[in-house]
Amino acid sequence: MDIRARQKDSIVILDLSGRIDVNSANLVEAIGQCLRDGYCDIVCNLEEVEFIDYMGISVVVIAYKEVINSKGRIKFTNVPVHIRNIFCIAGLDKAVEIYPDEESALKSFSEDRIIEDIKRLQLRRRFKRLPIDIKIELKAKDSRSPQCLHLDLINLSAVGAFIFGCDKFKLGDEVVFKMKLPPNQKEIELDARVVWIPDKQVQPHAYPGMGLEFTKIPADTQQRLVEFIERNLSFMSSD
Repeated sequence: MDIRARQKDSIVILDLSGRIDVNSANLVEAIGQCLRDGYCDIVCNLEEVEFIDYMGISVVVIAYKEVINSKGRIKFTNVPVHIRNIFCIAGLDKAVEIYPDEESALKSFSEDRIIEDIKRLQLRRRFKRLPIDIKIELKAKDSRSPQCLHLDLINLSAVGAFIFGCDKFKLGDEVVFKMKLPPNQKEIELDARVVWIPDKQVQPHAYPGMGLEFTKIPADTQQRLVEFIERNLSFMSSD
């Protein structure tokens, strides 16, 4: 099987041709290289694929799993009818995303992002926010990058926070968030991503601040945050 790679914005398109069979390990290698190079959105164009057997299906499954395990996304397009029939027989059509043409496959990545944003918003709304005034530390995950100490934590939820007093980070930056949770002052350290930065002209009262979304938060830590927030909100409502 021959593979030609090209790029559209941040998406890699792999044009496959020939036979996908036991000798097609180069598909797994090509996709692995894309992931190592930081390209996690991949389209496989099967328009020129002439043949696939069950060993070839296994190769496709391995490639698919490698992308999913790396938290990437892979789509298939221009799948010939005879190849699609084999996908159906193997049940692969229920797992992978197949699009009739390249344009619709590329467009689907943008649609995925919109859906993910909606889901994140819905998730954030499930958790209550606690107005709070304590000091926290923030630093980039890359230790050589900026850090901000003694920042003001303005509000806190079990999925994110708004902090004030630092303008060293930009939208999308990966950071480490540290705080000591009252009353026992036990330190919590969480990975987070900058998801909102106020406009200095439009929202001067919130500048310099930023909204954080916690990433890969352990379930027990999230539960501690939920309990802390619920307890303090109940105190506030009883005052």
